[in-house]
Amino acid sequence: MATAEAARVAQTYFDSWRANDFDALRTILADDVAFTGPLAQVVGADEYRDSLARLGAITTDIVVRRVFVDGPDVLTWFDLHTEVAPPIPVANWCHVEDGKITRVQVTFDPRGLAP
Repeated sequence: MATAEAARVAQTYFDSWRANDFDALRTILADDVAFTGPLAQVVGADEYRDSLARLGAITTDIVVRRVFVDGPDVLTWFDLHTEVAPPIPVANWCHVEDGKITRVQVTFDPRGLAP
């Protein structure tokens, strides 16, 4: 059950991001969600939603290559397409509890996006 729920929540995360529907994305974030990545660390659902919305403003596509689900954990390998850099391969690890994402950790080469 946890595996199916985690997969569904991760799918909603990426579908909402692709659609620039950050209000829908916010509904699957735990209030105290913690995000860690090469360019930022964010705590709190509203802050994370706003951070993704800023990235969404320059995102042109998200191409999911692979999804691996292990209980409440989902690892998604995807290519992030933006207006400012060539496609960036990204590993995104989400942890899901009670239908909400509680933790996100991403890894990618930030050089194309760094100011």
